[in-house]
Amino acid sequence: MDIKEVSYPDLAFVDIETTGSHFDRDRITEIGIKTLASNQIQVWEQLINPQTFIPQNIQRLTGISPRMVEGQPAFDQIARELKQQLEGKIFVAHNARFDCGFIKASFKRMGIDFKPKVLCTVKLSRLLFPEQPRHNLDTIINTHGLQVSARHRALGDADLLLQFWKVCETKFGKEKLNEVINQLIGNPSLPPNIDKALIDSIPEAPGCYIFLWRKQNTSIHR
Repeated sequence: MDIKEVSYPDLAFVDIETTGSHFDRDRITEIGIKTLASNQIQVWEQLINPQTFIPQNIQRLTGISPRMVEGQPAFDQIARELKQQLEGKIFVAHNARFDCGFIKASFKRMGIDFKPKVLCTVKLSRLLFPEQPRHNLDTIINTHGLQVSARHRALGDADLLLQFWKVCETKFGKEKLNEVINQLIGNPSLPPNIDKALIDSIPEAPGCYIFLWRKQNTSIHR
């Protein structure tokens, strides 16, 4: 009897560099993607002109200077190609809310709705290695002996995520990782009277939100 090999959905390991940490105020300076699809790895990277100032501390951390991005395309010039790179794939990132949030905000400014399935490798590490006291990327590098090529550069950090995935695959197997994917990206269940589209439309930016509760003919027992 033939045994069918376990395979994953297509995975895009993504990392970005930015001018700061605020989705609305700051901008992306670099994107690196390593895609794992059908056991093949594809690589995509792009420096981006943020069209705004890059603070000195960010320049020191990433090594990305204004001169490096001066002749590079702005986000709107690479948006279509980037969307093609990410479309139909699970978006894998470390502290994924940061990377995905910046990309979603950048697309939103162009009127493009971008809502991928997201897998956070911080959550992955916590789930598979609960004995570790910390799950930041430097800890993962040291704990699992990952090979650093270009720390705090987009493609270099995306490669670290792919390496970490391979470590997890070796230790736990593909079938377990498929279960983990489903567990971590599974859609939360909602009460039948709540519209999922309404939940999806709630902004991710900080602010004040008002939730209105409509009283129903339901008795509550305490």
